[in-house]
Amino acid sequence: MCDRGVNARVQKGEVAGDIIRHYVLTDPNPTASVLIRGTVVNVQPCLVVAAFSSRGPNSITPDIIKPDLIAPGVNILAGWTGSKGPTGLASDARRVEFNIISGTSMSCPHVSGLAALLNSVHPEWSPAAIRSALMTTAYKTYNDGKPIIDVTTGKPSTPFDHGAGHVLPTTAINPGLIYDLTTVDYLGFLCALNYTPSQITSVSRRNYTCDPSKSYSVAHLNYPSFAVNVDGSSVFKYTRTVTSVGGAGSYSVKVNSETTDVKISVEPAVLNFKDINEKKSHSVTFTVNSSKASRSNSFGSIEWSDGKHVVASPVAISWT
Repeated sequence: MCDRGVNARVQKGEVAGDIIRHYVLTDPNPTASVLIRGTVVNVQPCLVVAAFSSRGPNSITPDIIKPDLIAPGVNILAGWTGSKGPTGLASDARRVEFNIISGTSMSCPHVSGLAALLNSVHPEWSPAAIRSALMTTAYKTYNDGKPIIDVTTGKPSTPFDHGAGHVLPTTAINPGLIYDLTTVDYLGFLCALNYTPSQITSVSRRNYTCDPSKSYSVAHLNYPSFAVNVDGSSVFKYTRTVTSVGGAGSYSVKVNSETTDVKISVEPAVLNFKDINEKKSHSVTFTVNSSKASRSNSFGSIEWSDGKHVVASPVAISWT
């Protein structure tokens, strides 16, 4: 990891750091050497979830998986202001036209640029449609099929680390299906969260009152991911509607669950589209072992495919 500081240093991850710390604390004469290897290419694994990357679960609204996805954010080379040095310190008198920075503030402009790209190709898409395209086409494995690693633990990352996966713009341009949302859908979601009229007005900047005759449910928000919080019940049913943006086609569903404690069923299991912009709804039922220990998590996925597109949604089951 590149560092723009003014003093020499070595940065290591938690696992290697623990080994070094143990060595320093237990050896009576610890020594170290630093070798300058220059730029190293073809490092494997070439992509990991950075230690500073935002993690789930969603503490504010656990019914929505966060993060949505991940994007490049380590050692990003970009233009830099001439008003301050590369470290941002007042004592740093250096002035450069470019700087290398790491952080979620670097991932954000990547995704913003991709959203603008999708908007230029599909100006009729809503922000929710663009997000759906980025999420459902993201990748979660390396070329060899092994899962993306979380650098903090050295273990495979989960949807609470990578969300739907790492953005892949070449497939997001043509996702096949999208999970779309309207303003009314979001307002209904706020009603399901028991927001007061004043709170809804504060968020939406419009007067809106929840209909007392309606039954609002967070499970009905047409989001391209599934977060199930087990609170004693054993069956949870969600509804989703997908819109065809890839034209006519027949999509079959495939479900994946990492444990027998969770069974996922989708009805119908096949969606047939005759034309572009056609909508089809389906239900997803999660049957879980409600007696599993609290504060444990299980993950999976739901994928729709017509042979040309794979429309994937992450699943996170949390025993509260």
